[in-house]
Amino acid sequence: MSAADARPALLVFAKEPIPGGVKTRLAATIGEARAAQIYRDLTALTLWHAVTARRAGVIDRIELWCAPSADSSYFRALASTSAATLHTQSEGDLGARMTNAIADTLTRAGAALLIGTDCPLLDADRLAQAAALLAHHDAVLVPAEDGGYVLVGARRPLPFAAIRWSSAHAMDDTVAGFARAGIHWAALPVLWDVDEPADLARWEALHHALPVTAP
Repeated sequence: MSAADARPALLVFAKEPIPGGVKTRLAATIGEARAAQIYRDLTALTLWHAVTARRAGVIDRIELWCAPSADSSYFRALASTSAATLHTQSEGDLGARMTNAIADTLTRAGAALLIGTDCPLLDADRLAQAAALLAHHDAVLVPAEDGGYVLVGARRPLPFAAIRWSSAHAMDDTVAGFARAGIHWAALPVLWDVDEPADLARWEALHHALPVTAP
């Protein structure tokens, strides 16, 4: 099987859901405890989508990339329920951690899809769309409404330098870096994620309609 035909590995970047350490923009409005619970719920939904995608043959396996460390009861429980492998994110900013995780995964897989836990719409169908595009491109991105992106796929190591993370410039900075490196990339339609208090109504409406609860 060629690299273009291989099912990608799915990398999920996740943090320990410690109050005050996750969803800080939400926490400023709704409190640290509620923000941490929303993060747990988003992570549970993300892994539910991931397991559904694996069962459908969209992805080969799930890799849970953890911060600050994979050695916690929370991450071990997530790995047990989703049959994911555990990995600890490297040091450095988000770009360095993404670069290192993708490069590591590509030593054992022909392709990788990397996501966070902020976008509840990244279901098996959208992951399949990303995997299909990645079969014919070096990279694939799913932009976010706020100017960032919620998924990056790779069939080769990618540059993530000089990117203004957590800003409206993250997507533009990333594709500018791809252009400089000769990366042939494609994008799927824009999705929304859960970062700001204004995102809560959409998240709560979706969350109440789904039979997924946090561990």
